[in-house]
Amino acid sequence: MEESFPRGGTRKTHKSEKEKAFQQSFEQDNLFDISTEEESTKRKKIQKEPAKTKKLKVEKRESNKFVREKFEILSVESLCEGMRILGCVKEVNELELVISLPNGLQGCVQVTEICDAYTEKLNEQVAQEEPLQDLVSLPELFSPGMLVRCVVSSLDITKRGKKNVKLSLNPRNVNKVLSAEALKPGMLLTGTVSSLEDHGYLVDIGVSGARAFLPLQKAQEYIQQKNKGAKLKVGHYLNCLIEEVKGNGGIVSLSVGYSEVSAAIATEEQNWTLNSLLPGLVVKAQVQKVTPFGLTLKFLSFFTGLVDFMHLDPKKGRTYFSNQPVRACVLCVHPRTRAVRLSLRAVFLQPGRPLTRLSCQQLGAVLDDVPVQGFFGNAGATFRLTDGALAYARLSHLSNSKKVFKPETFKPGNTHKCRIIDYSQMDELALLSLRTSVIEAQFLSYHDIKPGALVKGKVMTIKPYGMLVKVGRQIRALVPPMHLADILMKNPEKKYHVGDEVKCRVLLCDPEARKLMMTLKKTLVESKLPAITCYADAKPGLQTHGFILRVKDYGCIVKFYNDVQGLVPRHELSAEYIPDPESVFYTGQLVDVKVLEKTKDGLQVAVLPHNIPGFLPTSHLSDHVTNGPLLHCWLQAGDTLHRVLCLSEGEGRVLLCRKPALVSAVEGGQDPKSFSEIHPGMLLIGFVKNIKDYGVFVQFPSGLSGLAPKAIMSDKFVTSTSDHFVEGQTVVAKVTNVDEEKQRMLLSLRLSDCTRGDLAATSLLLLSQCLEERQGVRSLMSNRDSVLIQTLAEMTPGMVLDLEVQEVLGDGSVLFSEGPVPGLVLRASKYHRAGQEVESGQKKKVVVLNVDMLKLEVHVSLCHDLVNRKAKKLKKGSEHQAIVQYLEEPFALASLVETGQLAAFSLTSHLNDTFRFDSEKLQVGQGVSLTLQTTEPGVTGLLLAVEGPAAKRTMRQTRKDSETVDEDEEVDPALVLGAVRKHTLSIGDMVTGTVKSIKPTHVVVTLEDGIIGCIHASHILDDVPVGTSPTAKLKVGKKVTARVIGGRDMKTFKFLPISHPRFIRTIPELSVRPSELEKDGHTSLNTHSVSRLEKIKRYQAGQTVTCFLKKYNVVKKWLEVDIAPDIRGRIPLLLTSLSFKVLKHPDKKFRIGQALKATVVGSDSSKAFLCLSLIGPHKLEKGEVAMGRVVKVLPKEGLTVSFPFGKIGRVSIFHVSDSYSETPLENFTPQKIVRCYVLSATGPVLTLSLRSSRTNPETKSKITDPEINSIQDIEEGQLLRGYVKSVQPSGVLLGLGPSVTGLAQYPHVSQYSLSKDAPYDRYLPEGKLLTAKVLSLNRRENLVELSIPADDTGKPDVFSASLGLPLPKQEGRETEAEERDHKGEEEKEERKNQKQKEKRIGKGQEGAQLPSKEKKEPRKPQAKKLGKRPRPESGSEQESGNKRQRRTAPSEEDDSGVEVYYREGEEEVEETGVRPQEKQTRPAEAPRLQLSSGFAWDVELDSLTPALPPREESSDSEEDEKPEQATQQKKSRKERELEKQKAEKELSRIEEALMDPRRQPESADDFDRLVLSSPSSSILWLQYMAFHLQATEIEKARAVAERALKTISFREEQEKLNVWVALLNLENMYGSQGSLTKVFERAVQYNEPLKVFLHLADIYTKSEKFQEAGELYNRMLKRFRQEKAVWIKYGAFLLRRGQAGASHRVMQRALECLPKKEHVDVIAKFAQLEFQLGDVERAKAIFENTLSTYPKRTDVWSVYIDMLIKRGSQKEVRDIFERVIHLSLAPKRMKFFFKRYLDYEKQHGTEKDVQAVKAKALEYVEAKSSMWED
Repeated sequence: MEESFPRGGTRKTHKSEKEKAFQQSFEQDNLFDISTEEESTKRKKIQKEPAKTKKLKVEKRESNKFVREKFEILSVESLCEGMRILGCVKEVNELELVISLPNGLQGCVQVTEICDAYTEKLNEQVAQEEPLQDLVSLPELFSPGMLVRCVVSSLDITKRGKKNVKLSLNPRNVNKVLSAEALKPGMLLTGTVSSLEDHGYLVDIGVSGARAFLPLQKAQEYIQQKNKGAKLKVGHYLNCLIEEVKGNGGIVSLSVGYSEVSAAIATEEQNWTLNSLLPGLVVKAQVQKVTPFGLTLKFLSFFTGLVDFMHLDPKKGRTYFSNQPVRACVLCVHPRTRAVRLSLRAVFLQPGRPLTRLSCQQLGAVLDDVPVQGFFGNAGATFRLTDGALAYARLSHLSNSKKVFKPETFKPGNTHKCRIIDYSQMDELALLSLRTSVIEAQFLSYHDIKPGALVKGKVMTIKPYGMLVKVGRQIRALVPPMHLADILMKNPEKKYHVGDEVKCRVLLCDPEARKLMMTLKKTLVESKLPAITCYADAKPGLQTHGFILRVKDYGCIVKFYNDVQGLVPRHELSAEYIPDPESVFYTGQLVDVKVLEKTKDGLQVAVLPHNIPGFLPTSHLSDHVTNGPLLHCWLQAGDTLHRVLCLSEGEGRVLLCRKPALVSAVEGGQDPKSFSEIHPGMLLIGFVKNIKDYGVFVQFPSGLSGLAPKAIMSDKFVTSTSDHFVEGQTVVAKVTNVDEEKQRMLLSLRLSDCTRGDLAATSLLLLSQCLEERQGVRSLMSNRDSVLIQTLAEMTPGMVLDLEVQEVLGDGSVLFSEGPVPGLVLRASKYHRAGQEVESGQKKKVVVLNVDMLKLEVHVSLCHDLVNRKAKKLKKGSEHQAIVQYLEEPFALASLVETGQLAAFSLTSHLNDTFRFDSEKLQVGQGVSLTLQTTEPGVTGLLLAVEGPAAKRTMRQTRKDSETVDEDEEVDPALVLGAVRKHTLSIGDMVTGTVKSIKPTHVVVTLEDGIIGCIHASHILDDVPVGTSPTAKLKVGKKVTARVIGGRDMKTFKFLPISHPRFIRTIPELSVRPSELEKDGHTSLNTHSVSRLEKIKRYQAGQTVTCFLKKYNVVKKWLEVDIAPDIRGRIPLLLTSLSFKVLKHPDKKFRIGQALKATVVGSDSSKAFLCLSLIGPHKLEKGEVAMGRVVKVLPKEGLTVSFPFGKIGRVSIFHVSDSYSETPLENFTPQKIVRCYVLSATGPVLTLSLRSSRTNPETKSKITDPEINSIQDIEEGQLLRGYVKSVQPSGVLLGLGPSVTGLAQYPHVSQYSLSKDAPYDRYLPEGKLLTAKVLSLNRRENLVELSIPADDTGKPDVFSASLGLPLPKQEGRETEAEERDHKGEEEKEERKNQKQKEKRIGKGQEGAQLPSKEKKEPRKPQAKKLGKRPRPESGSEQESGNKRQRRTAPSEEDDSGVEVYYREGEEEVEETGVRPQEKQTRPAEAPRLQLSSGFAWDVELDSLTPALPPREESSDSEEDEKPEQATQQKKSRKERELEKQKAEKELSRIEEALMDPRRQPESADDFDRLVLSSPSSSILWLQYMAFHLQATEIEKARAVAERALKTISFREEQEKLNVWVALLNLENMYGSQGSLTKVFERAVQYNEPLKVFLHLADIYTKSEKFQEAGELYNRMLKRFRQEKAVWIKYGAFLLRRGQAGASHRVMQRALECLPKKEHVDVIAKFAQLEFQLGDVERAKAIFENTLSTYPKRTDVWSVYIDMLIKRGSQKEVRDIFERVIHLSLAPKRMKFFFKRYLDYEKQHGTEKDVQAVKAKALEYVEAKSSMWED
């Protein structure tokens, strides 16, 4: 009592001591924590106080115990009948509610305990025996989470001694403590709807003498919000607020409004007593006492209640103090002790609000080492979970039984293993169990059990309706009588006893109804076949087990799992006619077929049990064409076959079929019996009956057949029907047309029509079935007596064998000896010999690839990776790269690159998928991408996999042709054999030995003790004469003395240091050089001290070395050479000779092992080899002659030539030959080798000449057309030839040289008189070769005037005399000189403008930006004389003064330069440099920023001629005026007047010129004026930058760019981007890497990042900074991995650099990163790039694979056709057109392809070809119209 009534002065002491005691016992969860400072001060106080007596300690312990007992949480034992308690609906079943109670308790409410009115309705329904309309089920009345007031109605004790808590919600029981007189307004009661009246509802509140009414308007809000607008039904549970009480409680008016109910609080005015207090009431209270176990509250003035720790507010758990005001909810009231328990949890403080958290995420989880928080003797223990949440375990769940329960093990802090079994909604706590049986249980609830699952249980009891089995805690299952065994049992109790453990399979599980049905049928329990649990699982061809449910006249009804049922029709029950199925069949019977005899075509069989004769053809033994002959070969007389189908009867025998797909189709009822049952669109399974030229006849099991015409037989073009299908083959057919009258139907066998579901799953199923059948064949073989056959049956792929080589055959394959098994043939193909040198008698380890069960041969492989495969754990569904090792017809074997394990994958994805074009066929050695479906090799020895997209296939690598040096090693077998011996040699030792064998590049020597050594060609002689082979100096058998200079490891081919532990197993590398034998200081090959890379770096460019030819790599076109044993080199073919003869046949000139003198060009550190040249240093400087390869032919422009190491050059059309021709480029094709002379090497692109006078000056060949590189090379009166560039309003422009253009004015074009509108361009097309005479030259202005007529040149006139054109009149000649003067002035201006235009910025700019600017800049009308200057961007596209032509000019320019990303011409090589005209800058000038032709910076201004006269003229005139002023007085008045007028005119002319907006800016001020008028025009700003760069004022150009970025409006994003790109260009050319990086980072912040990245990548590429470009692309791939443009750009970049392999890998990465919808586009784009820049054959293969997968993608077809027209043969183009016009596409699309075909034939074919296409089009139209008529 000390604690309850503390005495004065000791209060503090008691409190602190109490807290101290609490800390010791509950350290883990001190709900009322005290800070350490407070605690220390209190301790000090305690120490100062006098020690208390022992008696006081006893009192304290007793009082502590009293408090603990007082706050003990509820247990089942503490409940009693009549106890009022608040609960939460946990589960709602049809006949009961499960209620969650406080402190983890649980109870149930039966359906009869809802209310009296509801019980009456139930009784009425039972009496009527039919459902009542106005009676709703419990799930409609209650939902989980609802809070309900309950009263404990009974506590039943079960047989096992457990208490079962039964509750009642009936208001009559809950509210019986209230009387009518006690009812007051504001009281919150619960009630149920008892009836529906006209104006409202009568509510049963359970108070005798009181009638409660809920008006309709008061209920409206509740109905709308809570009941979804539906009227309230009888039994509806309501939280009601009393609004009005009349007649002393006789009539009560209620309200159910959500806001009023949730705010209701019980007050003193309502006169609540402890007897009448109801759970769920919210009260205002005051904390009276704070204890470690909970709180004591005072409420309603007089009453005291308890709050246990579970019901404190979690947010305030540690902050309660005495006298604190709180709101609380009454949880329960004990009827006898009147003890009240309350809750402070916020969720209970708003009545009517349901609980939201109803479950626990970790339900069922097993947790280790969970610490105890507190232990409650009568109730249970609390634990603290890892996330800090509290959990509770009831006493019964703390141990397996009461006997073994030890309370001391539950001290706070002790840890236990437990499982979360439930969740208490009322306490928001997880409920735990520590019982071993619960922790180890397979299932916790009905929800965990799935139909088809295997379950273990214990027999509980056997009843007439079946056997009850206990599966888990509170999970019971029923096994119906028919499922107790395979046959019906009369006395099941004899077989099964209570307590027996049984293994069952789940037939049906309904968690909501807690219904579980299982079967004990042995066939079903032990079945390995897939279980059908829903109708979607039932796929045609699927084999499974079921049980016969009923036998009817029409057949048997078969049932599977989860109530799935199927019908076996009567005629499918047996091969012969059965009149009465019930008399023949019984549940579980199987029909067998016995083999009698084998014939050539099949098997003679007897149908059991009636022994009816039948015939089973070979092709009907399997769905797999190749497995039929295997089964036929190994089946013997007497063998029994199951599940055989009768196809037809006749000729005295029954025709049978064993195809699993057909059998399953018939079993599943998917076999129509008549044409009336067949409808278009149906998919049917049948087999090929007959093959004709016009199509294939397909028969179905019922005997019906249809025709698949050739046109719809395949998605691919069908040349011959027999190529696609074979007789007897299983196919899936789609019905396209049915004619019931004629009993005919048309079928489609196209994959696109017949495929359903996932192709990968079908592919795997076909593979599994095929391998399963083969495994069956193995078991048939193992039954034979022959040792050979039994040995073959035991051999599986992947098995490693030790064999002896018998012989090496002529084709390179190896035959192994049979060993102990006579007749055993084991062979390895040339590929699987893996390049190893083998000799008869050698022992070899091999791996089995395949056993040919017909030829009785075993195919094996010597591949190192397969023999020594790695054991690695693989994941299902993981993707792996693999190499095809063996091809069988239905499937292929591949080895995983990572581990060397063998995997099988199907080559077909469907039964109809049988045909492959040659380009689609896989080859041994080809790389594929596989997705694993199994992770362990089964009985077949193989992993099962599915092949990824065909685009991920890689071409077969020719052995030893990879890039890296280590893989390049070709190992001499003589070295391999000797490598196993240990030796004790060290570097520097002298050894003697005998020459064993001589190879071109090395000699193998046998030393003492049988050790094998090697002498490299470079270590035989000190001075090697060029052209000789040093190894020829030694002879086999000769004795040699040598010095050891290194040891080569046979695994890595590296030279190891002597200190390396494996050095004793290396092959000694020897030297017999005289210089090395004499002296002590010798070469040491030791990669430990000096790596190979470091050695290579020691070689300087230009250094001469002696090397030895190892081999000529035909694919890569280079010579592979050795400089030393550990230093390798490569000589590109183009650097081997300047002779075309040598380059054509390098193998004739160079012999393997030959010594060559080579010059070091450079080293490739990434690949560890030296780049060498045989024609001197390959610097490509001015004046050098070199061999190059034509990359691209640019019509009317010239050639692009590539050199080794990525250099690119341009050949102008004027430098192709010493004599011009009409078609100068016709003899040049891509990949042609040409001899080039370097004219200039200043820019990134070399300027080249192919003229013989340059490349072979010694021949002194005749120069018909001299070089004209500048105007200085021309003389007046000279006759020259040139190519027409364009026809202009002022005349005809003629190109005389790469940078020299002449103008022939119209009077000087022809002797005939023509108007300026005459069709000059028709007779003078661009590129036409003309002879012209130089009339006049203006060298200062770079103007050349030409004359073309016959009287000047002596050549025929450009216009034919037959045209009858008029000759000129005489007066025309008189004005000629005047015109010439006038035109000369204009031409000066044109030349001036042209010079300015050649100086450009913004090289990386894309032309795609132009149109927007063209629209923004207003067009000004022009005078006719303006704009006659030729456009340097493109010779063919000239501006004209004509208004209409002027307007269209920009768009023409766009077309020439805009790179529309996905056009087939995109990303071509011409991007690597600028056009020839732009590139011609004087050598003395500083390099200028340049711009690709796509973007014309100065289209608005540079093209305009200034109105002001040139400066030189104006200054001259000023000087002339000075003497005139001096003599002015002498002039007459008239003269002075004229002078004045003249001056005024000149002044006004100058003013007009200044005001002219088209005036050409000539100074910084002019530009400032212009940018003020158009501040957002990037063109003006870029011209301003160019103006400064011409004067090499870099800083000023930068400043202009910065000004532009500040000035241009932020809305003009594109304009700003133009300036940023120009600034990037400027920094790239003139700045440092740091300044470029800073500008780039700023540009990325202010613009769309992707655009900036792409521009910078282009800038790097065009300035040949390939490393930086590559690094930038890698950054882009990380940042913009979802942008397909980036992947394609990078692929193009790599292809252009010649890195085809890397480009292929980029495509594979792109497909992994990009969404599937983008894949087709990406594959198509990469294929286009392959066409343009890579391997044309690979491009075709990619297109073919894509179109086989997506045959209806017309866009891909169209692109493929375009590519083939450009680069393919006419036959290929016609083949593709033939395929495409036989596709099944929409008529509109077919019309498009027919039109294209017709246009192609008109252009390339004969009249006969054109007519043939028209006939095919007509045939197509007629076929379509006939189909529509049908």
